[in-house]
Amino acid sequence: MTIALRRRALLAGLPALAAPRLAAAQGAFPSRPVTLVIPFAAGGVTDTSGRIVAQAMGRALGQPVVVENKPGAGGTIGTEQVVRATPDGYTMLYGTQGPMAAAPNLFANLRYDPLRDLAPVHGTGASPNLIVTGPSKPWKTLAEFVAAARARPGTLTYGSSGVGTSLHLGGEMLQQVTGVELVHAPYTQGTQAVSDLIAGRIDVMWDFPLTGAPHVREGRMRALAVTDTKRVALLPDVPTTAEAGVPGIEMLAWAGNFVPRGTPAPVIATLAAATRTALTDPKVIEFFDGSGIPLWPEMGTREFAGFLVEELPRIAALIRRSGAKPE
Repeated sequence: MTIALRRRALLAGLPALAAPRLAAAQGAFPSRPVTLVIPFAAGGVTDTSGRIVAQAMGRALGQPVVVENKPGAGGTIGTEQVVRATPDGYTMLYGTQGPMAAAPNLFANLRYDPLRDLAPVHGTGASPNLIVTGPSKPWKTLAEFVAAARARPGTLTYGSSGVGTSLHLGGEMLQQVTGVELVHAPYTQGTQAVSDLIAGRIDVMWDFPLTGAPHVREGRMRALAVTDTKRVALLPDVPTTAEAGVPGIEMLAWAGNFVPRGTPAPVIATLAAATRTALTDPKVIEFFDGSGIPLWPEMGTREFAGFLVEELPRIAALIRRSGAKPE
């Protein structure tokens, strides 16, 4: 997300930050619990962050927001379930970059279109990535790694937790911006990539601050840069990619709430206000700060829609240029 877009979103969204309890103010909706579908398995960062937002939203709405995990096929199964749901506001999606932006360019028979079939409610947050390497590798900075990759085209490797993830696309962006040629090593689980990085079997990888920071602090990894325009609080000494001498490779793994297209505008407004209120809840702030994930209280419905219009084509172009083919 560009600095200019962030500034526009912030200025547009701040007047609505103070939201009251909403059930009484908005009439009949919601008169019963709301379901939030998280299209991934329980226990991961996406699930945990979605659950804590759901709890705070329930307090704002005056009705429980019940989480339903619906994992499978890179998040597309749960996403399609919400697409097919009745558009009445009682079924929401905790949508992320994978099923919303990457999947339409990786699955040939995907049965939904994110912009056509889903309506944005409110963004929740966006995690940058850490570019990390193993302690045995010779490069101490991102610029040194890029120089090594340029000198040895097609030989250095980078790991990720799968094709289409922000961890994969960050590596693709680095190649496209700098002109270096790396070998992608996709893993089914990020922990496998971490183990191979620490052991020196791959050269670099993109990781999340929450999972990478402990390894960096204990010397099992070396952080080269953070893929954002500002540093992360968990590792304040790690430079941004621009500060590390390689600008233009920012990459964020974002999330937000969606409903089926056709949901009435007043209902979307109620859910958006509840999301915004949740993002100012002290428990939510504490969790996201501790996870290294900047919150998006300014990313209201209009701002989130504008972000998606810009972001989805950007991810599609990255995937096309990477050579990844739809399955």
